[in-house]
Amino acid sequence: MSIILTNSTKTVLYIGTTNEITRRLYEHSSGRGNASKFTSRYQADLLMYFGQCPDAIQAIAREKQLKGWTRQKKDALITAFNPKWQVIDLKTWTG
Repeated sequence: MSIILTNSTKTVLYIGTTNEITRRLYEHSSGRGNASKFTSRYQADLLMYFGQCPDAIQAIAREKQLKGWTRQKKDALITAFNPKWQVIDLKTWTG
């Protein structure tokens, strides 16, 4: 699964990959895990986008693709998926 997180002012985007989104969001919000340096430093722990991938290889390829995009293109992807840029609560998300 590909994920895009942002901070409260939506000035920073973090792009990552996970196979367990709930755990990964917890790690980011609590400053744990491999990406904690970036997400802690920029307080990027608010889920804006997630996309399913059939397997880990394709998820990593998608992550690399998204990281290569311009900010404008990333913003357009988030807006198409989450038009109001509301923090996604996976328990209540309806898309």
